[in-house]
Amino acid sequence: MELKEFKAALQKVRDGSKARKFKQSVEIAINFKGIDFKKAENRIDVLVSLPYSTGKASSKVCVFAKDKNFISVIEGKVAKIIAEDEISRLDKKEASKLAEEFDVFLAEGPVMLVVGKYLGQFLAPKGKMPRPIQPDLSALESALKTAKSGIKVTNKKGKFMPVVQALIGKEDSPDEHLAENAFTVYQAVAAKLPDNETNIKSVFLKTTMGPAVKVEAVRK
Repeated sequence: MELKEFKAALQKVRDGSKARKFKQSVEIAINFKGIDFKKAENRIDVLVSLPYSTGKASSKVCVFAKDKNFISVIEGKVAKIIAEDEISRLDKKEASKLAEEFDVFLAEGPVMLVVGKYLGQFLAPKGKMPRPIQPDLSALESALKTAKSGIKVTNKKGKFMPVVQALIGKEDSPDEHLAENAFTVYQAVAAKLPDNETNIKSVFLKTTMGPAVKVEAVRK
């Protein structure tokens, strides 16, 4: 499947979507075949860095850190910083609230084990286990940039259905941006499948309230 096919499908999405009183999201859905999703190793869980923003509100970021100098440098650059020695003191109510309140978690490499031990049961089910970063400002800024344009594509939640869905933008996003975001998701997911594109049954694009449009080969 090629980028031009996503552009063609997106045009059909535009043509078939009625105006609404709110700004609709644009989504991609990928259906699979030939994969046993009852096996944990086959379930889809991919972090995709998109070329363009999806237009969603900025992610609320929490950083788990150990290095005191690093903590002082990043103060004010993220919503919350939790020092390594504070993690074990969080009670269940605080840990649960943390998992709900923040969209993205980052952690210095050495702190990952501590986070897993005390907070894994709260973060893992929500797909929010922290991404490891080096204790320097440039690493943080790079991670924040990824968080802004990155999305998690997964079917690990629920009943492990043979489909994934993901936000690729808003209806007022340029067609080129939406098409490239959709194509990027498609490529990233296909690369993680046992037989790559062979395991993809169909791909659809749609707005929140509009009909789903199948992405199909464009005739030359």
